[in-house]
Amino acid sequence: MIVMPEQFGFIGLGQMGGPMAGNIAANGFPLTVYDKAGTQGLAPESTQLGADAADVARIADTVFFSVPDGEVSLIVVNEIIASVDRRTSVIIDLSTIGPAAAREANARCKAAGITYIDAPVSGGQAGARAGTITIMLAGPKAEVDLHQDVLSGFTKNVFHVGEEPGQGQAVKILNNFLSGTAMVASTEAVLYGLSQGIDMKTILDVVNVSTGQNTATADKFPRRILTETFDAGFATALLTKDVNLFVDNAREAGTPTKIAEAITEVWDKTNDALPGSDITMVYRHLRDEP
Repeated sequence: MIVMPEQFGFIGLGQMGGPMAGNIAANGFPLTVYDKAGTQGLAPESTQLGADAADVARIADTVFFSVPDGEVSLIVVNEIIASVDRRTSVIIDLSTIGPAAAREANARCKAAGITYIDAPVSGGQAGARAGTITIMLAGPKAEVDLHQDVLSGFTKNVFHVGEEPGQGQAVKILNNFLSGTAMVASTEAVLYGLSQGIDMKTILDVVNVSTGQNTATADKFPRRILTETFDAGFATALLTKDVNLFVDNAREAGTPTKIAEAITEVWDKTNDALPGSDITMVYRHLRDEP
C-alpha cells in the first residue's frame, strides 16, 4: 500500500546535498539530516539532526540521499535496511552512481520491502542552491506522484523517465557525457580562436548567437573562465567518474563510443594532473599541456 509521506530524511550534506536539503526544509517539510563528515556543522536551518543513517530511517517515511558514488550509496542502503524499528518505506537516491549500482540498490531494497527510486540530478551547485535543478526519476510512477510536493521544493524540472531504477542513471550519465564533451570541445575551439589573435569575449559573443552555442560557451566560459574564477562548482573528479560510467555502460549496451573514449581520456588526464580541481580547470590543463 502506498502511503503519503509525512516525515523526510536526508543523508549526505555536501556541495549538492546541503543546498537540496536546505531547500526542502525551507519549504516547510519536516526533515531529519545526517552526514558522516559531521552533521551539526553541515545541517541546514530548521532541520533535526540524526545520529546516523539508521536513526534517520527510524524517523523518516522517505529518505533522500546524495553521496559520491555507487559504493557509498549501497552502504547507506544497507544501513537503512538494517535499521531497527525502521519507518522508512521509500528511498529517493539523488546520487550519480551508474545503472548497475542503481539496479543493485533496488534489488536490495525490494527484498527488504522498501521502494527505491533512482533520481539523479543535474544543474550543479548553483542550481542546487537556487532550487532550479533537473531531476530524472526512475521507479514506480504512483510513488513519484506522491512526492511531487516535496520534489517541487528543491527542483524546477521533474522528469519521470521510466519505471525501472537504472533508467534515471542512464539519462544522467549521457547528459554528463554531453556536458563534458561540450567543455572539452569548446576549450579546443576557443584556444584555436585565441591563436588567431581573436579576443575570447569576441569569440564567445559570436558563438553564443550562432549554432556552436552550448552550456560551456554560454555559462562556464563567460562566467568562470573569462573571469578566471574557475568556480563552476562541479569537481573534475566527479565529471571524470561520470564520463567513465557512460563509456562503460555504452560499451556494455553495444552502442558507439569512439568520441566518448577520446573525451574520457582528456578528463582522466585532467583529473590526474589537477586533483581537487573544478571542471573549468580543463581549460588551463589543455592550454598548458606540452
